[in-house]
Amino acid sequence: MRAKTLKIGLLWLAITVLFSCDPHRKYDQYKAIAPEGWKKNSTVSFDLDIQDTLSKNNLFLTIRNNSDYRYNNLFLIAEMHYPNGQHLRDTLEYKMADVFGNWLGQGYTDIKESKLYYKERFVFPMTGNYQISLQQVMRQREEVEGIEFLKGILDVGFRIEECQE
Repeated sequence: MRAKTLKIGLLWLAITVLFSCDPHRKYDQYKAIAPEGWKKNSTVSFDLDIQDTLSKNNLFLTIRNNSDYRYNNLFLIAEMHYPNGQHLRDTLEYKMADVFGNWLGQGYTDIKESKLYYKERFVFPMTGNYQISLQQVMRQREEVEGIEFLKGILDVGFRIEECQE
């Protein structure tokens, strides 16, 4: 029994090490969303200490959703706060499912992960502390008010990868 448990543990460790090696990843963090859903006015923030102002980077938002998510797209407001106090605000729309309702994200269970481009070949203009803030701004069709609790979004992540030239 112990030998079987040890073999399974070693196999799991080997798989984890094999799939976690990513030489181009500079930053990768996730924040869990409350079980009742992503609240309309709440933001998910990521703090970055940037020291490299020469490399080109691809910036991604990563969204983990399950079948409780009822929409084929996702609208977000993204803000990048620079160390000098300036900020850049973007309204973003991402496609989450195809026309047949199949999730576009990756995953083998009902949880899918979508890796969504935020900025391509981005060079941070100065060193220091940056903050990325994300807010969901989903609305029902023909409704003015936003969805109070967006269900089905489990985690929101931010990832920085060094560009492949």
